Amino acid sequence: MAEIVVPARGETVGLVESRLDGGVLTLTLRNPPANALSMAMMEALKAALDRAREDKAVRVIVLAHGGKVFSAGHDLKELTAHRKDSDRGRTFFTNAMALCSSLMQTIVSHPKPVIAAVDGVATAAGCQLVASCDLAVASDQARFATPGVNIGLFCSTPMVALSRNVSRKHAMEMLLTGEMIDAQKALSFGLVNRVVPSGEVQAAVAELAGTIASKSPLTLKIGKEAFYAQAEMGLSEAYEYTARVMVENMLARDAEEGIGAFIEKREPQWTGE
Repeated sequence: MAEIVVPARGETVGLVESRLDGGVLTLTLRNPPANALSMAMMEALKAALDRAREDKAVRVIVLAHGGKVFSAGHDLKELTAHRKDSDRGRTFFTNAMALCSSLMQTIVSHPKPVIAAVDGVATAAGCQLVASCDLAVASDQARFATPGVNIGLFCSTPMVALSRNVSRKHAMEMLLTGEMIDAQKALSFGLVNRVVPSGEVQAAVAELAGTIASKSPLTLKIGKEAFYAQAEMGLSEAYEYTARVMVENMLARDAEEGIGAFIEKREPQWTGE
């Protein structure tokens, strides 16, 4: 795959703009007009996320977008062009789906909370990207869909993220009809956390991200990892696992500091240890 230059903090390089402010890293998709998840876009975004993994200055990550579309999903023109390959595109299609799956899992397994800021349309793998984030804030103008069924290509990989965030019947409604849903319906489905007036998404996300960024980074890491791990377990196993997690968490210096600060009625001083 082609080498991707990862944008430095506060710079725009290629397809992803990176800006760090107060512990919040905003990664803005800039692949006009539809912010399609081309191979290059997915590589660039994954590289930026991987870079943020070990950056102690980053507490929270926001996925934002330039233009009117959050993301329309895979680049269908790019995919179609490879039908001329000797294997009718099988190798390219396999690599594209593997990269997309890896990108989505990178978000879920990332030690930092990831928030989607949606002030436009998110469809197919773009909707999958929203569903893969830990939290999502949408404007009242945002729209969502998994429309693959309309073009003979069922949204099977978006289904993974969608079905883990909304009820089965709501997921099946979106997948089987391919119809666009508005922000309020997305809120009722559980696809997004909050809906705010258009133009206020940035402020709402900044407030939410700032609140999260003020917490212990170690505690956030422990909690996010445990949340997704226990969700795949049976009840008894989940309690056994989370009990062990809480014991280890209690032994962390940040837990000692946080509990002490609460008792002493002062602000905690996090060290991330």
